[in-house]
Amino acid sequence: MSLNTLERPSAADADITEPGPSAPRPTPFSFVADVVDLTIAVIKPISIPLLRVALGVIYLWFGILKIIGATPVADLVASMIPFVPASTAVVGMGIAEVVLGALLIIGIFVPWIAAIQVAHLLGTFLVFIVHPAVAYNGNPFLVTFEGEFIAKNLVLIAGLLVVAGYSREHAARR
Repeated sequence: MSLNTLERPSAADADITEPGPSAPRPTPFSFVADVVDLTIAVIKPISIPLLRVALGVIYLWFGILKIIGATPVADLVASMIPFVPASTAVVGMGIAEVVLGALLIIGIFVPWIAAIQVAHLLGTFLVFIVHPAVAYNGNPFLVTFEGEFIAKNLVLIAGLLVVAGYSREHAARR
C-alpha cells in the first residue's frame, strides 16, 4: 500500500470503512409515535366522509325537529322571517334542512349543498343584529343560551368548508 492509497481509499474501500448515516435509535416513546402514525393512516381516509355524514345527520335531525314541532328554536326561526306565517317558516326551514342533510349524507352535489348550508348558517348570525337582546346581554362576549347555540355554527361552517374542499379535490382525482 502506498502513502497515496492510505490518504485516499478506493471506492470499494469507502463502502467498507466509512459508516453511513446511522439508523435512528428507538426511544421509549417510539412505540407511541408508531401507534399515532398507524391510527392516522387508518382514520385519514374516512375522516372527511365521516365529517360529511355527521354534518348531514345534524341537518337532518334539526330539520325533523322543526317539521314535527319539537324544536326549541321555533320562535327564534319564526322571528327571523316575520313576513311568513310562523308555522310555515319553521316547517319550511325544517324541510329545507332535511333535504340538504339527506343530500349531504348521500354525497350528492356536496360543494353546492355545503355552499347553501354555509349561507344558511351565516344567516343565523343575523340574530345578533336583529335580536341582540336574544343573543347576548349587552356585551357580545356574554352570550345567552341562544347566542351560544348560534355561535357554534362557526364550527359547522368550518366543517362544511372542509367537506366542500375535499369533495372537489376528491372529484378531481377520479
